[in-house]
Amino acid sequence: METINSFKGYGKVDELEQQAFKKKTRKRLIIISISSVLLIAMIVGVVAGTVIHSKSKSGADDVPSTSTSAAAIKAVCSVTEYPNSCYSSLESSNSTDPQKIFAFSLTVVKNSLETASTFTSDYMNKMDDPVVKEALNVCATVLGDAADSLDDCISSVQNGGKNLISDGSSIDDCKTWLSTVLTDEETCFDALYEANATFVEEVKLLMNNSTEFASNSLAIISKLHTLLTNFKFPFNRRRLLAAAEGSVFPEWVSAADRRLLQQRNPKPDVTVAKDGSGDVTTLKAAVARIRKKSNTRFVIYVKRGLYLENVVLDKSYTNVMIYGDGKNLSIISGNKNFVDGTPTFSTATVGVAGKGFIARDIGFKNTAGAAKHQAVAFRSGSDQSVFYRCSFEAFQDTLYPHSNRQFYRECDIIGTVDFIFGNSAVVLQNCSIFPRQPMPNQFVTITAQGKVDPNQNTGISIQRCTISPFDKLTAQTYLGRPWKTYATTVVMQTNIGGFLNPLGWARWVQNQDPPKTIFYAEYQNTGPGANTSGRVKWAGYKPRLTPAEANKYNVQSFVQGSSWLPATNVAFDST
Repeated sequence: METINSFKGYGKVDELEQQAFKKKTRKRLIIISISSVLLIAMIVGVVAGTVIHSKSKSGADDVPSTSTSAAAIKAVCSVTEYPNSCYSSLESSNSTDPQKIFAFSLTVVKNSLETASTFTSDYMNKMDDPVVKEALNVCATVLGDAADSLDDCISSVQNGGKNLISDGSSIDDCKTWLSTVLTDEETCFDALYEANATFVEEVKLLMNNSTEFASNSLAIISKLHTLLTNFKFPFNRRRLLAAAEGSVFPEWVSAADRRLLQQRNPKPDVTVAKDGSGDVTTLKAAVARIRKKSNTRFVIYVKRGLYLENVVLDKSYTNVMIYGDGKNLSIISGNKNFVDGTPTFSTATVGVAGKGFIARDIGFKNTAGAAKHQAVAFRSGSDQSVFYRCSFEAFQDTLYPHSNRQFYRECDIIGTVDFIFGNSAVVLQNCSIFPRQPMPNQFVTITAQGKVDPNQNTGISIQRCTISPFDKLTAQTYLGRPWKTYATTVVMQTNIGGFLNPLGWARWVQNQDPPKTIFYAEYQNTGPGANTSGRVKWAGYKPRLTPAEANKYNVQSFVQGSSWLPATNVAFDST
């Protein structure tokens, strides 16, 4: 009999591995708690000593002593998950300035990632199994994307001589991009596990330095604001802009993109029409006309019709907008799936990675069916991407908000198992979420969040949505289950139908509560399924939040909405 636990879904971890990780996590949490208490005192002492010494020299630029530099680096590294590797990799920076130490740490990550990433071609030459080769192709793709994210962060830090500390947007950006680096590396491991590659542990060992160094850099920049505020260093974050009067779109959407999203028929650069009345007959042909790495918006209009194709817009396709005649009229449909030998990552009917992607009034389907298990309708790793009045329909793993910052407004999402999953920072607002009947002996889980590091600024926020059955749903249905150790999901101000199992949330492993490090919460939900009195009693589940806690998961706070959403003109609620 096939149950939900017989599905080796994307990136699943076995019970022994999870138990070992829990023990390791508890140990780390104890170390971090103690070291955090000592951190401020250590850094303040180092910085104060350096400033006094500098003043005594009448403002002369002094080279820090080895002992002073070592103390500063140890103090900075004490906030990381891997303090030993942090210190050994950064001691040659010879600096007492946390900003310079952080900048140096990025070069360490980049060098390590470049060295480790060569394994994909090495193993590819040794492999005959096509499934394993496909997984290695996923690794090559996501590790290349990780390198690009690192480059973006390094450029942001260098940003024409500006002080990183005084530029809050640069810190937000770097936190996002470093979170993405870790997600990309984890995605590679997931793909290899899926393919039952015999060398997964070898690859994890090869990637170990890169993973730890990226985690260290993320921890440092995540703590930078607090540290320097306590040291009285200037840190003037930009004022969050208010939403335009009557707007329901987040503020990081530019005025030009707002117009595109609001206009009935934006002028396209390419028109796709199946009947031959446009410039091309397929979306893939339209994508071929896009100017790569463009800073200007490229608009594709897809006329009504069913387009049977799989399309990938890689990292080089930036600032692309695709719109149709309606989410149920213009449909892009595919049927790639895991059972037939395709890695989950590559099953997406449409996958996008380039920054600033926008989709409006269009539908994405994967028709492989429940028996084919993982089969993604849409995957996005596009930073600052927006989806407005779109539909995403499949069964298992329908919508894959893989990484970076994403916003979905007035969209339909339809599926069965883990049908909203990934490790982006994503807000779904005013969407209709439709669980559907799965295969016999399966139960339905709406979300599966994949946060792997406590400092990642990722999670799923479902706000002001409606959750109701798509069909005659009789299977046990849950809001989600924690895919990874720091899984983060919040459902708030949402109407939940009475079909929901009173427990609300499901375990990842049968008969085993998830680690305390997850963060699952509900806030001001309505409807017959919103009663939290019978919910799970996990340490990491919060049946209620304060308004201040809930505000951390709105558009403004969670996806740093003040900096980019206004440009898209997609409506949003800021609170």
